[in-house]
Amino acid sequence: MRKSKLWKKLLDVEHVVIEDGDIGEALDGSEIAVVRLRPDRRRRLRCPECGKECRFYDSGDGRRRWRALDLGVLRCYLEADAPRVRCPRHGVLTAAVPWAGPGARFTIAFEEHAAWLRAQMPWSKAARLLRVTWRTLQSVAEKVVAGLRGGSDRLDGVRRIGIDEKAWRKGHRYITVVIDHDAGRIIWAAEGRNKETLSKFFGDLGEERAGLLTHVSADGADWIHDVVREKAPKALICLDAFHVVKWAGERLDELRRRLAGELRAAGEKDEAASLGRGMRAPRKNPGGLSPGQRQSLAQIAADNRQLYKAYLMKEQLREVFKAKGEHGKALPAGLIAWCRRCRIPEFTALAKTLARFRDLIWNALDHAVSSGRAEGINTQLAALTARARGFHSAEAFIAMAELTCGGLCPDLPGR
Repeated sequence: MRKSKLWKKLLDVEHVVIEDGDIGEALDGSEIAVVRLRPDRRRRLRCPECGKECRFYDSGDGRRRWRALDLGVLRCYLEADAPRVRCPRHGVLTAAVPWAGPGARFTIAFEEHAAWLRAQMPWSKAARLLRVTWRTLQSVAEKVVAGLRGGSDRLDGVRRIGIDEKAWRKGHRYITVVIDHDAGRIIWAAEGRNKETLSKFFGDLGEERAGLLTHVSADGADWIHDVVREKAPKALICLDAFHVVKWAGERLDELRRRLAGELRAAGEKDEAASLGRGMRAPRKNPGGLSPGQRQSLAQIAADNRQLYKAYLMKEQLREVFKAKGEHGKALPAGLIAWCRRCRIPEFTALAKTLARFRDLIWNALDHAVSSGRAEGINTQLAALTARARGFHSAEAFIAMAELTCGGLCPDLPGR
């Protein structure tokens, strides 16, 4: 194999002429590998916008460097002239280079590798591995995602979707997310949670494709239901199991807070604190309880019958969606009756909510729209939300969500 071909493989570049290479010194004093090259005859002096060959204008700012994939333990930089060209259509611009995008400080191979790492691990570890700042990694990933969005139509062929709003940061800052249940990935997201935001999705989807939707899962938000009924009248609205069970969990927390407040008011501060510490067990799926959590649950059953009864009703609601079909449809009626006569204000209110959305719950049971993959996406988005302080904008958060859960991770050579 010729040396030039070997270097092209190592650097993952094409249409270039390798001139030479050397060990240089970075601004921080560390050693770096510097590879000097130039575009070959077919790719030189081309407009970065339209790709057409243009006339030389001037030498621009002279030579510049682009960060490339590391060579062993050394950071690697590509160095080349950066002349400007005059394009008849776009004016005077810095000539395009085959190894990097317009205005980029990194090679295409480095950017795709960085985005791939960001999708596989926490950004802090990926940034440390690549020896860049997390802000730089975030910007690179945003750029890659923006390029991948235009590469395919992710809205084509969708039939069953899930719509949800996510609080991506404190201060009532939300995004609206649309999931393809069949593909198990995010296909659309935008900042905001209102009719106008969701109408943008249906505008991108188009009237013809909206008419082909068969099922739409969502929570109990009326603004979602109203837009779906208007834009996709043939689609069956199904109440998402994740959110219905979440309602019961929230009522359980409200009950715990009320009971703890009553204990504190009665001077029983230790019992109130113990009630808060033991709440991890009632929130979890029974199959995932540790021995210690099972003991905490047994203690709640012995000491606080009201809270334990609420826990049983919450788990009964979970079983409704496990049963599905006609048998599952018979369970909500009994659960609603149980909640109504339980004399627990929080679960009496839950009974009213379940009765209001009973038909939409039945739709979900009949058609099993809410999938485990969609719940997995909810988990991944929750993990992103926990680190949302690091995102400078909703667009950055959406880019990370699409990279992680939207099937937009770039394909890397040899992987």
